[in-house]
Amino acid sequence: MSDNVVLIVTISLIIIFSPFFAKLLKLPTTPIEIILGSIFGYVGFLHNEHLFEIVAELGFLYLMFIAGTEINLKNTLKTPSNIMKKVTIYLILLYTFSISLSLYLDLGKIFMVLLPLISVGLVATLSKEYGKTPWLTLSMTAGGIGEVVSIGLLTLTSAALQSGFGLGLIKTIFALLVFLLFMFLLFRAMELLFWWFPEVSTSLMPHIDNKEQDIRLSMGIFFLLVGAMLYLKLELAFGAFLAGIFIPTFFEHKHELPEKLASYGFGFLIPIFFIHIGSSFHLDALVIEGLISKAAIIAFAMIVMRVVASLVFIKELKLADSILMGLSHSMPLTLLIAMATLAYNANSIDELHYYAFILASLFQVIAVMIVIKLINNYKLAKGL
Repeated sequence: MSDNVVLIVTISLIIIFSPFFAKLLKLPTTPIEIILGSIFGYVGFLHNEHLFEIVAELGFLYLMFIAGTEINLKNTLKTPSNIMKKVTIYLILLYTFSISLSLYLDLGKIFMVLLPLISVGLVATLSKEYGKTPWLTLSMTAGGIGEVVSIGLLTLTSAALQSGFGLGLIKTIFALLVFLLFMFLLFRAMELLFWWFPEVSTSLMPHIDNKEQDIRLSMGIFFLLVGAMLYLKLELAFGAFLAGIFIPTFFEHKHELPEKLASYGFGFLIPIFFIHIGSSFHLDALVIEGLISKAAIIAFAMIVMRVVASLVFIKELKLADSILMGLSHSMPLTLLIAMATLAYNANSIDELHYYAFILASLFQVIAVMIVIKLINNYKLAKGL
């Protein structure tokens, strides 16, 4: 059998059987896909292939698109001012801790961006297990705002790493500001259009849809914004994320659409991205001196930062739920891996720290999932 046939068969089997292993081990499917990708990559069943890399990149962009669909911009803007103030304080605390730690340990500027990253991707999986609890509702609101900030910094960091801190970065920032202004005007125009002519929304995405217009329009928006990012030489993930925000914001009548899009993505494209990440993590690296301890320290620091910062919500959530909210933000798996990969390819971090961040992201998911379950079971036992 040719190498490419083995590659396709291996990817297919990992996609099929990962949920079974996840159920057996009581873990999310994502870390299982990364671990299996690493194991099969180590034994030679997965190898570097151009098409594999392209589909994995598309899977990452689609994941950012799905993350965007978790945010309804209209609802977010209606968040009470006292909550918005506390979310702002929460984010400021995270970046303050990150900057202080990076300077104190002389870790380098890129760590200031990596350590406070927030992604709501795995928060959505928690809501499936624990329901729409107050701490998860607030977690999604704060996490959504935090993810916008994280992806904005991802875009700027990507530009800085590629073009340096010179004229190229200034051009990129200018292009980003012009694009954001255009997007703001577009959002406002669409808001007014759908306010005055609500039938436009239902004609674009009809309630009874036998031509899959909702999927077609969603994919059209996705590729148009990714194409715009490509033309402007900005981070593609930012365009994919903004495309996702369009769906729940302007097509609220299609409340089942985000779940429909997520089901497709998590069943096909997104697992290939995580399998590819796993295959790029060489198990031989585990014997590198100091790798495991460094990964554990990174994971511990990122978790503690968020738990401490989340105490600003103690009045709204009380102690246990505040801690749970902080823990729910301690699994920025996708963004952390994406940023670490970007930094490594730009030679901003060495191989040791690249592997440490991938390993730390796995440690975080496993540890946080276990701790959240323990705290939740304790609350149930105590009737809290």
